[in-house]
Amino acid sequence: MLNRRTLRIKAMQALYAFEQCKEANFQRCIERIEEAYLPDLNSMEPQDKKQLDKDKKQAISLFKKKFSNLDTAEFPNDKMKELLIAERKFYYTQVEKDFKFLKKQILKEVEDIYADYIEALALLIAFADAAKADKKLDHGNFVKSHRITVLKKDDALKQAMLKFSKWETNFTEVRIWFRDLVKNNDTYLAFLDKRSPDESDELNILIHISRKIVLSKGPIFDYFESKDLYWAENRDIVKSLVDKTLKSYKPGENKSIQLQTLSPNWEEDKQFFADLFVAAVNLDEQYKDLIAKNTRNWEVDRLPLTDRVILELALAEVLNFPNIPVKVTINEYIELSKKYSTDKSRQFVNGILDVITKKMQQSGNLKKSGRGLIDNK
Repeated sequence: MLNRRTLRIKAMQALYAFEQCKEANFQRCIERIEEAYLPDLNSMEPQDKKQLDKDKKQAISLFKKKFSNLDTAEFPNDKMKELLIAERKFYYTQVEKDFKFLKKQILKEVEDIYADYIEALALLIAFADAAKADKKLDHGNFVKSHRITVLKKDDALKQAMLKFSKWETNFTEVRIWFRDLVKNNDTYLAFLDKRSPDESDELNILIHISRKIVLSKGPIFDYFESKDLYWAENRDIVKSLVDKTLKSYKPGENKSIQLQTLSPNWEEDKQFFADLFVAAVNLDEQYKDLIAKNTRNWEVDRLPLTDRVILELALAEVLNFPNIPVKVTINEYIELSKKYSTDKSRQFVNGILDVITKKMQQSGNLKKSGRGLIDNK
C-alpha cells in the first residue's frame, strides 16, 4: 500500500521534473533572444551582422545576470529592454503552466496506481475466462476456484472494472498471455493435477500467477510499463494491494473479498502529497539562501539537482507540517538521498538539514505542535 515515504518520493520526482521544466523554459528564452537578433532576410535595409551579434551577446548576458531585476537594469536601447522583459514574462507564463500541469499530473499518476491494481485483479478473472474457453486441457481447479468465483461476483470490483479494465476489448492478447505464460507454467500445471485442491492451494496459485506472471518481468510487465512511467516502483504497491485482496477472502465466513484503498487515510495522504509539492515549489528564497550558505565548498547551483530538490522538499515539510517531528522529516529525506542520489549524499543531506533546522529553531522560524514536538526537545 501507499505510505508517506512513497508519497515523498513522488513529490521529489515531480519537483525534479519541475526544476527541469524551469531550466528548459529559461533555455527557450535564450533561444528566442538569439532568434530576435538574426538578420532579417526579408528586409530591404542593409543588415549589420556584427552589430546584431554584439547586441545578441549583450542581451543574453543581461538576461542571465539581471533576470530578477530587469525592471531596474540599464539597457543600451528600448528595443532590448522590451525584448528581455517580454521574454521574462514568457518564462513565468510557461513555468506557471508547467506547475499547474505537474500538480494535476502527480495526483493522477498516484491515483493511476489504483487503476493498475484493478487491472491486475481483472486479469486474473480474464485468465479464468481464457482457461474456460480452452478445450485442450481441464482447467477446472482454476476456473472453479472459490476466489475466482467471488472475484467475478463482487459488485464493487465489477464497477471498478467497468472504469479501469480493458481486458474484454483486449481478450485476444489475454488469450495469448494465458497460452504462453500461464498454461505452460509448471506450478500452474501442478495445481491443475491436484485431485482436491484446498483453500491454501487456491490462494497460492492466484498469488503465484499474480506475482510471477502478471507482475514479473515479461510481456505483461511491459504492458503496464508502457502506460506507467514509474511502473518499476509502483509494481510493489500493486502487488501488495492484490495480495491483501486475495487474502481477504475467508472461507466459511463472509465469502467475499475486500477491495483495498491506496492507503488507510487516502484523502488525508493525498492532501499531504499535494500540499508538500506546492510548498516546495513556493519555498521562500530565504530558505534557499540557507541551503546555499550552508553548503560548504559547494555552489548551490553546482549541487546535484537531486540533492537540491531533496533539501528544498525537506525544508518545505519542516516548515509546513507542524505535526511531523523534525527528526522524522530528516530521516525520511536521508533515505531518499540514499536511494536516489550519490554515495556521499546521505551524510551531506543529513549534515545540511541538521545545521539548518537548528538555526531555524534558534531563530523561532520553526514551529511544531502536537506529535511534531515529540522529537524536538
